[in-house]
Amino acid sequence: MSDYRDLSFEELCGALEQPAATLILLHRGPDGDAVGSAFALRQVLESLGSEAWCICADEVPDRLRFLCEGLQESLLPQALPAGFAPQRVISVDVASPGQLGSLRELYEGQIDLMIDHHESGTPFADCFVLPGAAATGEILFDIVKLFAQRGLVPITEAICTDLYAAISSDTGCFRYSNVTPETHARAAELVASGIDCAGINRRLFETRTLDQLRAVSAGISNLHLFADGRVAVILFPYALKAALNLRDEHLETLVDVARSLEGVEVAVSIRQPSTEAVFRVSMRSAGSCNVAAICAQFGGGGHEKAAGCTISARDADEAMEKIVEQIGLSALN
Repeated sequence: MSDYRDLSFEELCGALEQPAATLILLHRGPDGDAVGSAFALRQVLESLGSEAWCICADEVPDRLRFLCEGLQESLLPQALPAGFAPQRVISVDVASPGQLGSLRELYEGQIDLMIDHHESGTPFADCFVLPGAAATGEILFDIVKLFAQRGLVPITEAICTDLYAAISSDTGCFRYSNVTPETHARAAELVASGIDCAGINRRLFETRTLDQLRAVSAGISNLHLFADGRVAVILFPYALKAALNLRDEHLETLVDVARSLEGVEVAVSIRQPSTEAVFRVSMRSAGSCNVAAICAQFGGGGHEKAAGCTISARDADEAMEKIVEQIGLSALN
């Protein structure tokens, strides 16, 4: 059993309302939900009288910089202002300590609050987890709304933009099975605020740099099919990334490329960030396969239909073998 407390929503908001210099941790390879939720929280805390900064093991991708524009130029720990001494550490959208990347060594055991929505993971602090939420941004929406009703937090365009981007990002622009009536209701309120929803979705889903397109092209060339085409795996070893002069952020959408192939029930991207024998895995399920359970076997987590983990292997081929073996053991139907 976990030694950490499951907080009620009221307990969470009560804790946030207490002024304290706060460090907000994001998972490595930050996505729209992580960045949008973290910076929405930062703005909430600042309105409540707390100094707050966001950090991550990886830099914010260029396509998501609009979510922190005017707030922070960098997410890396070394970019924190000199003299900032956090009295409180909060993780946002992090299901397991392994997802913190290099921040794990720096802050494990020092995290005070964990705010998350993933169905599976490993609690590492007192937490508020809402598995029924399609995105952590939905939890932040409720937090913002509560404090706004109390007259403590203004509902600004920047906050609404961050929240809408967070929710839209983790729902695939409201196309995934994790979308609920409550998801649409929250999004509707954000749309009613007057933000540029079309522009946000265009940045998130319809705009790619030339480097991202080159990554997609190379990924398709490294697509492997199993189980009569029901499992698709894209391999992207470090040597290939280096040869094309690509960054990790250019490889973010590879799992969606694999997922888009007709007949695929389980899509996987396996990326090697450096020359180390360590691989980052993203998985998506369009069928009965619970990819969160598979990723949990490697210390990762997520949702039944979308999850991730990190594995060690001699090379990309061995990493693929390990993942495909677990998919087979999951009784793919």
